[in-house]
Amino acid sequence: MEKSFTTEQEAFWAGEFGDAYCQRNDDRTLVSPNIALFAQILRRTAGVRSAIEFGANVGLNLVALRALLPGVDLAAVEINPSAAAKLSAIPELDVHAVSILDFEPGRTYDLTLIKGVLIHIDPGSLDKVYDRLHRASNRYICVAEYYNPTPVEVSYRGHAQRLFKRDFAGEMLDRFPDLALVDYGFAYHRDANFPQDDTTWFLLEKR
Repeated sequence: MEKSFTTEQEAFWAGEFGDAYCQRNDDRTLVSPNIALFAQILRRTAGVRSAIEFGANVGLNLVALRALLPGVDLAAVEINPSAAAKLSAIPELDVHAVSILDFEPGRTYDLTLIKGVLIHIDPGSLDKVYDRLHRASNRYICVAEYYNPTPVEVSYRGHAQRLFKRDFAGEMLDRFPDLALVDYGFAYHRDANFPQDDTTWFLLEKR
């Protein structure tokens, strides 16, 4: 029986479009740009021994994190069954095959990560995702998304209501008084060595 979801966006990513995305992005050549990105992000952290990624897809970000932090305890949340199956093949990875909106963190992690996922969440559900990111973290939160100072919708591969840009990190800072901005940066798609998809990243810390 097909699972029902509370938002159109969840069904979109759990279904055939999410399967195709999983196939397109199952490319290990994308790991080295992620290593370069996370090396920059992690330089302002200390003592990261556990991390969870919300919307991990096939795990390329987690593979990069483990390359930088070999002993790190990793977990992943992933809505798409095909992607979750690929995640299950990564050794010593705790996989939660569930929508982020249904995920209830049973523990906390030194770092919670979300990269290229908030842009695809139903805007009316963002606060729920922010709450889960915050609740699952005992110290750091990394948000890496398309940035825009005000909320805007963008057509995504011919689909409406599937990609939204805004100041996600700023909204989290406003929502949670115990969060502080530690660092931020931008990764450009024309970088000669380690291109990313025009990602703006923010490192937040609970204080």
